[in-house]
Amino acid sequence: MAPTSEIRKGVVIRHQNDLFVVVDFQHVNPGKGAAFVRVRMKSLASGKVIEITYKTSESVDIVEVEFHSMQYLYKSGANFAFMNMSTYEQIEMNNDLLGDEAKYLKEGIDVVVGLYEGRPVSAQIPKKIQYKVIDAPPAVKGDSASGNVTKEITLENGLKIQAPIFIKEGEEILVNTETGEYSTRA
Repeated sequence: MAPTSEIRKGVVIRHQNDLFVVVDFQHVNPGKGAAFVRVRMKSLASGKVIEITYKTSESVDIVEVEFHSMQYLYKSGANFAFMNMSTYEQIEMNNDLLGDEAKYLKEGIDVVVGLYEGRPVSAQIPKKIQYKVIDAPPAVKGDSASGNVTKEITLENGLKIQAPIFIKEGEEILVNTETGEYSTRA
């Protein structure tokens, strides 16, 4: 058993004899009353998402998960293929398990995959990923007069984000995967 302070995204918790992967969590310390942790978890068996609140005095049953650095290869239908770079073993992970992070995947990036009994249960993508801009409309004269102006650009994996007006087609940029925003030029 572990304290609730060890709850993180991607951690696997045993709850009511079922395994759940933490999708999102929030440590809350209200001005009045005891602190608590609000956790959204997804069942590995059924895929059902539940939300639970733990008091900080409670303990949770965190299951040991093996983490391996794997390279993203390709998408096949609703599945994504990854390869372990040390053993060259390939695994497939469902789109439901990756969630919103799936839209940031591009061929060749390294992802940390959590395996429980040989089955993928979580994936952690890098906080910043480099992409090539494939479509960026030209800046219009006078746009900069109003301050921080952005335009919608399209990246090599089809992702559309807002970026400053000086970004041109063919440039390499970094995207923050936690916020989905433009970070800087590469």
